[in-house]
Amino acid sequence: MSVQGVIFDAFGTLMKIQNGVHPYRQIYQKARQQGRRPQADDAFILMTKSLGLAEAADYFGIKIAAQELEAIQSALDEELAGVQAFPDAIDAVGALKEAGLRVGICSNLAQPYGGAVRRLFPCMHGYGFSFEIGCAKPSPAIYQTTFELMGVRPIRNESGPTVLMVGDSLRCDQDGPRAVGIGGYLLDRSGKTGFSSLMEFAQFVLASKLG
Repeated sequence: MSVQGVIFDAFGTLMKIQNGVHPYRQIYQKARQQGRRPQADDAFILMTKSLGLAEAADYFGIKIAAQELEAIQSALDEELAGVQAFPDAIDAVGALKEAGLRVGICSNLAQPYGGAVRRLFPCMHGYGFSFEIGCAKPSPAIYQTTFELMGVRPIRNESGPTVLMVGDSLRCDQDGPRAVGIGGYLLDRSGKTGFSSLMEFAQFVLASKLG
């Protein structure tokens, strides 16, 4: 059986942030000023709950003046507007979809960033966002939900897995997917290991599809 579906990581793989303003970090700075120390699960909570900036401040009990919050939100809006797709990402996704493959995205994201992903890649077969699903990579559940949303299911046989994934994290985009039967692969644009570009990966997928 040949490859049926491909899952991509989002930031660092399909797209990049041009001018990061780290809005949630700014909120945490206010928290420290108010005596709240960062907690080990803060980032996990942000990625697995649908929290905008104001909601995050309320959730963590952080008091921020309306004017300050508006300034942080404005900076975040500019950051999101400046998010760009990697040129090879557009070409790779297009080539895979043209070949009839189902294509999706699985990513650990805070809620505001989901819109930027959908804006740049609006016609995917499934979006597995951590803030919507309620768990984060490398939890098996986020991969399982993503391939279910895409309408595919990984099957291992003599010709290899029927669903593949690629991303820039060894733990989240290679090892995590492999634990649930997905063929996980690393994207390393430096060329030191794994695939050096998404078109190189896409060509590998298309060759596997013919197998």
